[in-house]
Amino acid sequence: MGVVDDAVEIRAHGRRTLAALHGTLETALETALQAEHGLSVVEYTALDALGRQDGRHMRMQQLARATELSGSATTRLVNRLEDRQLLTRVPCKNDRRGIYTELTGSGRALLEKARPAYDEALEKALAEAEQVPELTPLVAALHNLPQRPGG
Repeated sequence: MGVVDDAVEIRAHGRRTLAALHGTLETALETALQAEHGLSVVEYTALDALGRQDGRHMRMQQLARATELSGSATTRLVNRLEDRQLLTRVPCKNDRRGIYTELTGSGRALLEKARPAYDEALEKALAEAEQVPELTPLVAALHNLPQRPGG
């Protein structure tokens, strides 16, 4: 029974450590993006996901996956960004029921202005996290992830 308990505790400790790193990064990114560009992390994530797509658009379900939000939370996010004229909804040419969410020129411009602040905050937060012994292996693992094309 001790082996099973140890395995459970190891997984629980790993999850807590991952959550600690995630929280550290999210806080740093949120602070930088809000202060400099009036964006939340999830708003930036949505603009970034759209900006990386050919045609700068995605179906709502794809955007929900990219932002890790539920369908209703994604709709609220899109409404907020649409109200700010950072994105728009356009009908899918091949599927009359389909709706794409598309980055506007203003959204693209804000994304390009915000990207350096995001990158700098992420780099700084990772460097600080790397100094915490419990987080060092996770930060090292992030640095060793294979690079995606265009990423």
